[in-house]
Amino acid sequence: MTHSAFTSASVAVITGGASGIGLAVATRFARMGMRLVIADQATDSLAPTEAVLRGAGAKDVLVADLDVSDRVQLQTLEAEVAERFGGTDILLNNAGVGGRSSTTGAKEPWERMLGVNLWGAIHGTQVFAPNMMSRGRPGAIINTGSKQGITTPPGNPAYNVSKAALKGYTEALAHELRTTPGNQITAHLLIPGFVYTGMISAPEKPASAWTADQTAAYFIESMDKGDFYILCPDNDVTREIDQKRIAWAAGDLIENRPPLSRWHPDYKNAFADFMKA
Repeated sequence: MTHSAFTSASVAVITGGASGIGLAVATRFARMGMRLVIADQATDSLAPTEAVLRGAGAKDVLVADLDVSDRVQLQTLEAEVAERFGGTDILLNNAGVGGRSSTTGAKEPWERMLGVNLWGAIHGTQVFAPNMMSRGRPGAIINTGSKQGITTPPGNPAYNVSKAALKGYTEALAHELRTTPGNQITAHLLIPGFVYTGMISAPEKPASAWTADQTAAYFIESMDKGDFYILCPDNDVTREIDQKRIAWAAGDLIENRPPLSRWHPDYKNAFADFMKA
């Protein structure tokens, strides 16, 4: 079984597509013969990215330097895509940023991470989805989330909040799309594991990390199966471990434990026993 939009007739728009997971997915789409639109703020990487994707078999490639937190820039891109290619079939809202943040600290990291990680995906969806749906063709909207948006570990609350909110938004999107008569667009939440990309600032790939291409391969396989939650493992964390961590996090609410009890000294042994069980 293959997702009905994964054909050479499709047009795919990928934000944050000039590197990492976005580029890896774009390369696989190029091998399928799709027409591709790559939007990224990595200006110096856009021309080389276009060359790589054309070489990989893309039918045509459009690159754009834009900031997804600016809705007007996305509106301009959507109009250009419609004029050049006739419309969009696949939208991967993948652009994301990290950084340091604190619950009581400066507002700038919050504004940047929420602006790109959350509002970038909302802008992208609201700008592209109406015309995607009106085309009457099979399609997909994929938002790149994070396990940190599910288990919300301490250390970077702004990032966690941006990804937790994106999870809620994407779940609502999936419900609205599947209950819209005649609609053929599906929604999906890509949840990468530990992936070696520029965001982790490591000179060499850690042994525990997957490559971006491994993540892209898993993404394609999960989409072909019709998965909504594309929960990716890595070389260190299996799906079973992820499922237990997620179950424990949900248990904080159900059992009225302190929030983030996984990192609470009073629950250290209980969590360890839970993971071993």
